Amino acid sequence: MKKILFFDVAEYEVEFLKRACEGKFEYQLTVEPLNSLFKVSKEQEDAQVISCFTTSRISQDVLEKFKNLELIALRSVGFNHIDIDYCKKNNIFVENTPNYGNMTVAEFALALLLDVTRKVTYSANNLKNSIVDAKCTIGIEIFGKTIGIVGLGAIGSEMARLAHGIGLKILGYDLVEKEDLKEKYHVQYTDFETLIKNSDFISLHSPLTRDNFHMFNKDVFDMMRPNSIIVNTARGELIDTQAFYNSLSEKKIAGAGLDVLESEDTLTDVEYLVDVGRMSPQALQKTVLNNRLMKLDNVIVTPHIAYDTNEAINRILNTAISNINAFIEGKIQNNVY
Repeated sequence: MKKILFFDVAEYEVEFLKRACEGKFEYQLTVEPLNSLFKVSKEQEDAQVISCFTTSRISQDVLEKFKNLELIALRSVGFNHIDIDYCKKNNIFVENTPNYGNMTVAEFALALLLDVTRKVTYSANNLKNSIVDAKCTIGIEIFGKTIGIVGLGAIGSEMARLAHGIGLKILGYDLVEKEDLKEKYHVQYTDFETLIKNSDFISLHSPLTRDNFHMFNKDVFDMMRPNSIIVNTARGELIDTQAFYNSLSEKKIAGAGLDVLESEDTLTDVEYLVDVGRMSPQALQKTVLNNRLMKLDNVIVTPHIAYDTNEAINRILNTAISNINAFIEGKIQNNVY
């Protein structure tokens, strides 16, 4: 019987995982994330399968503690918290849960856009402090304006559908053009610079690659319209935080709705909270900038929760268990490398 260790287990996951594993696997459910601070016990060292969320940090020194590891079954799409190179060298498969939150994330991106344009959170916070100033809460309508969608994969395509439905004109930037998006939602594909210069709103839905790291930098912000609003539910590292903060604080662009930040793990990860000395100078700088960014009146920041709905969680759990069952039967599905 295979031994499976589940980490980052939330209360709402417990019943599902017990039902899925009882009588089939030897398993353990652990609330804590798996990282270099976690003390792996003798009875855990021989586990063949690990399942975790993005709050775990599985580096080489962590992986070396598991002598019989065959599979890391992620309960997420992202896998940049796993040492993939080590897994490749040691024949450890890493399987993710794709397409669980296409609509979920797109809806959240739209919610951030509406929040920033109509100053919802800003006004609510003011009211809690007995501040009512109509001049400071004047918003803008989004109907008839132009949204630039960077990355038109599964989530970006859903964002295009929603944007079309509420009367936005759509510019799209992606390496591959989808004819159905042109026909159904009147997406006009264009080059990156044209999108930047002609969009009132920009929503990011690209995966992070070596080629698009800091694709939004000072030069890009300088090209944007003064009324531009950026929404990012993709990856924080797509944006140069220093240049972003400067442009927002100096009102060169109008605002931002962010569910992801560069080096966001330093704000919540227990490893850094226990020992700040674990941060690199670069991570420490980003942490200071992130804290300043969150204090700007024209910025809304949420803690990477765009995926977080009941429906998406159920899809994540079902796919993760499906991945594990298939692997035990000798089938590889959703491997990330």
